[in-house]
Amino acid sequence: MDFLFEIDKAVFYFFNHTLSSMALDRLFATITDVNSWYITYIVLIGIMIAYGGKRGRIAAVIVILLVTVCDQTGARLLKEMVERVRPCNFLPDALTPIGPEGTWSFPSNHALNNFAVAMFFTILYPKLKWVLFITATLIAISRVYLGLHYPSDILGGAIIGAAIGYAFAKLQLYLEEKTEKRTSEPQNPGTSET
Repeated sequence: MDFLFEIDKAVFYFFNHTLSSMALDRLFATITDVNSWYITYIVLIGIMIAYGGKRGRIAAVIVILLVTVCDQTGARLLKEMVERVRPCNFLPDALTPIGPEGTWSFPSNHALNNFAVAMFFTILYPKLKWVLFITATLIAISRVYLGLHYPSDILGGAIIGAAIGYAFAKLQLYLEEKTEKRTSEPQNPGTSET
């Protein structure tokens, strides 16, 4: 375990120390700000409802459930079980441009939520996969750069989030199939009296 932690620390220090600059401090502080991507999600949900047809309307509801499940799984279940101290609270030389925040480190909820959403929408809208995963990756990297998570927190959050996002996408496809079958079945006009 010590060997793995040393690798984790080495990668952490690469992002947190070696790449450290004022420009990246500002960039990653903006990228990591929850309010930035929640606003984006709200706009996307509105667009899906207004212009996405049946798939968009179902996806709008499911993605809200997805983020709720992911956020609670990470924050209320896994973080409380693992209780891993954040690097900014454990490593005395960790750089924290936005200051320490949160309680426990594993998994990164930023990674969990964003990789879940990326996987969910990649399955529904494959043409968006690069934009979705690059965005999720930048948000995840910002957490290490800012001293708030170890790389393994990010990796764990990304894997768990992608798995949950995949399951919710399959649920979406199942619901689409069920509603399609229901609407394409011939309607029974009733019995006629003779």
